[in-house]
Amino acid sequence: MDFSFLHKTTSILILALISFLFLLFQSSNASIHTYDNNPFRDVGNSALLPGGSEGLAASLDGSRSFIRFENVTFWRTKAAADEHSEMEHSTGLVQVVIFEAADRNNIGGSAYGGQRSICCTPDLAKLEGCKQGEVIRMPSATDINWPIVLNVQFSGNYLSTKMDNVDVPITKTGMYNLFFIACDPKLKGLVMSGKTIWKNPNGYLPGRMAPLMNFYVYMSLAYVVLSVIWFIQYVRYWKDILQLQHCITAVITLGLFEMILWFSEYANFNNTGIRPVVITTWVVTVGAVRKSLTRLLILCVSMGYGVVRPTLGGLTSKVLLLGATYFLASELLDITEFVGTISDISGRARLFLVLPVAFLDAFLILWIFTSLSKTLEQLQAKRSSIKLDIYRKFSNALAVTVIASVIWIAYEVYFKATDPFNERWQSAWIITAFWDVLAFALLCVICYLWAPSQNSQRYAYSEEVGEEYDEETQSLTRGKPEGDLSLVKQEKKEKDAGVTANISDEDDVEEDKRE
Repeated sequence: MDFSFLHKTTSILILALISFLFLLFQSSNASIHTYDNNPFRDVGNSALLPGGSEGLAASLDGSRSFIRFENVTFWRTKAAADEHSEMEHSTGLVQVVIFEAADRNNIGGSAYGGQRSICCTPDLAKLEGCKQGEVIRMPSATDINWPIVLNVQFSGNYLSTKMDNVDVPITKTGMYNLFFIACDPKLKGLVMSGKTIWKNPNGYLPGRMAPLMNFYVYMSLAYVVLSVIWFIQYVRYWKDILQLQHCITAVITLGLFEMILWFSEYANFNNTGIRPVVITTWVVTVGAVRKSLTRLLILCVSMGYGVVRPTLGGLTSKVLLLGATYFLASELLDITEFVGTISDISGRARLFLVLPVAFLDAFLILWIFTSLSKTLEQLQAKRSSIKLDIYRKFSNALAVTVIASVIWIAYEVYFKATDPFNERWQSAWIITAFWDVLAFALLCVICYLWAPSQNSQRYAYSEEVGEEYDEETQSLTRGKPEGDLSLVKQEKKEKDAGVTANISDEDDVEEDKRE
């Protein structure tokens, strides 16, 4: 295999990660949507600024689930302000629009030629009765008060205007979108500062993330159970522990640590509404290390490390390079997805960063199954029945994992392609949870196949001479005291001595006949 591309990929990912972290630490570190002189951009016949999109669950009285506006201030250019006198009352209108994804077609209308207009034009004012210079709004079929439109007016020739601090109660569960819109062409160059707070009935976690907090509780408990079982065996047979089992121990520990960190981070996020960049980056880094080590562990097992070869030899540097490259790609992807301002609609940057991780995973799968095939051939040639049986079970588990992954990727693509407006946000958490469950299941299989025991050395690399005999002996005496093993060996020696004596007697008889 050609590994030259890994050097180039690693260098590019390092530069990208450094640049991204630099920009990230200069930006917002809260889950609350914060705006720092964000500019409006031209969309159709309006100037528009997206304010966020989140799934919100309804509360009965509306007091526990809301969208709050705090210190929202709009700034226009000096040229736009100078066009008005100090005594004028309304000199520019900015509208705040909140709507559920299901009501997205209730904002805007169709102008002549089929081009959709967000703002009411003179022609549309005559045809549809909308108010010229304002956002076109049609009442929702389920609630005539929605979509909600809040008006913010500039006065005189002031450069800025501040929106009143208000709470918009959420009385219906759905995916809500917030937009700041200016229909006045004289407000070109408008910018905005302030923040909005989106709160669900049970806390500040966005709707698609809220179920994951409970999920990480169950995953932490699952890792605790696995850790207890593994470490009991690990301590009990610590004298016979193999290098491979040390690696498995490290992966289990990292997995448990990662699940606890994710729960703690989500719980803090839910209670305070703040998601510090440093803490989230630390959690993401632990996860990236765990995923990288897990893949390297599977690769080393497939190569027969410690079973058919004592070391990886010249492949060590290539394996480490692949692990480092995967870590950087995974770190960059997870930071983009989890760190910084939270919205329930993923950006295009994530799709771009998925490609390196997907490519590296495909390369790893190819290398793993190529190495596994060679290992099985070597074990079959040596007639190592016990090791061969273990590796066959391992290869079956890997095949099932790969098939499940491919099926789930296809489902994930279908899920996102058929839900462009994230209206199925309440079940979106399953997409993320599946991969953690699949990784845990494969780790459990590895732990079962290579569990510490008094016969752990049956997995270990040994010379070809006498290897099959040792495996058969240990297979017969598995779970019995060491004294039984010595008796079996003694009986074997006596049988061998008897066979040798018989052969010697037969040779003597043949020699006498010839004489």
